[in-house]
Amino acid sequence: MEKGIVFNIQKFSLHDGPGIRTTVFLKGCPLRCPWCHNPEGLEIRPEVAYTARKCIGCGGCLICEKGCHTVTDDKGHLYLRGDCTVCGKCLDRCCTGALELIGKEYTVEEVITKVMADKAFYEKSGGGMTVSGGEPLFQHTFTKALLEAAKEKGLHTAMETSGFASHEVFTSVLPYLDLLLFDYKVTGENAYREITGVPFEPILRNLRTASDNGTPIVLRCPIIPGVNDNEAHYDAIAALANETSAVFRVDLEPYHALGTGKLERFDKVNDFTTEPPSKEKMQEIRDYIGAKCDKDVIVS
Repeated sequence: MEKGIVFNIQKFSLHDGPGIRTTVFLKGCPLRCPWCHNPEGLEIRPEVAYTARKCIGCGGCLICEKGCHTVTDDKGHLYLRGDCTVCGKCLDRCCTGALELIGKEYTVEEVITKVMADKAFYEKSGGGMTVSGGEPLFQHTFTKALLEAAKEKGLHTAMETSGFASHEVFTSVLPYLDLLLFDYKVTGENAYREITGVPFEPILRNLRTASDNGTPIVLRCPIIPGVNDNEAHYDAIAALANETSAVFRVDLEPYHALGTGKLERFDKVNDFTTEPPSKEKMQEIRDYIGAKCDKDVIVS
């Protein structure tokens, strides 16, 4: 049975496809978008997150054989994650949840069992299962097996993806998808490489492959002030939606800073700062793209 690393199974998800859904978040992503709102999904391995405000200094974590935890009167609790093997012993002793395991190995059967617990809600609402991340194609064999198992159960399936994968990997999952939520972040090869760290061409190729396959596509476009909030990018969104026949809607997603707080739990710092766009600004962008696009354009 295929296994994968999952960091969240979110029930009653309403924004990752039609109806009531369960979204399965997989760890691992080859992109490094500075505005990432799920930084806990970047690394493929399980990690320990530490939330300082929850720690009461009880000392339970001192069980660590590697000495990764110390508790002092002046500095309180310190977690030295460099030598951490994620053995889990400290997690069992943490009574407040200050230490939390992010990422756990699941079999396909284990995930599908959790997903199918809400089958009645899917049937009534037209929902199903969505695979997200991270980047689900980073664990492509697990993602394919998961989608295949969901289809065998009669579920509507969706996948949120950056589209960055080899052509072989990308096409392997298409037969098991009812909907593709395709992230379109910035425009142009140089900009894409500079901002995300990966090339642009495979992403466009895979988007067009999915369209040629007839897979329904929602183009998801994050609006990041100072990065892609310009007319050239808006024009490119409209043109791409118009020329990609399977795209039936464009979702404009305003930037938010929730990912910044998450980074602190992994002792990481992101110096990327910007202000979320106002509702009025998002409406202006929607109107601009909508005037040039023959597909539905919404602010999500």
